[in-house]
Amino acid sequence: MLATQKKSELIERFRTHDSDTGSPEVQIAILSTRIGELTEHFKTHKKDHASRRGLLMLVSKRRRLLDYLKKHDSDRYRDVIGKLGIRK
Repeated sequence: MLATQKKSELIERFRTHDSDTGSPEVQIAILSTRIGELTEHFKTHKKDHASRRGLLMLVSKRRRLLDYLKKHDSDRYRDVIGKLGIRK
């Protein structure tokens, strides 16, 4: 899980308006951070298959959110991709 302070910093950075906490950009940023933390976890715990399943679910959820954002607003999609550096 993300620390409260780190999560609020992500929300602050990716929100679209003042009271925004659930836009696709914010959700993608939070998921990307959790994916990065789990990836580091697997470098030391190679046989943790239960957590690996959770990682795969997070990756597919992020993929669905990115597809939604790309379909509905390609400018916002490119902006999120650029900020997070998750695509080429």
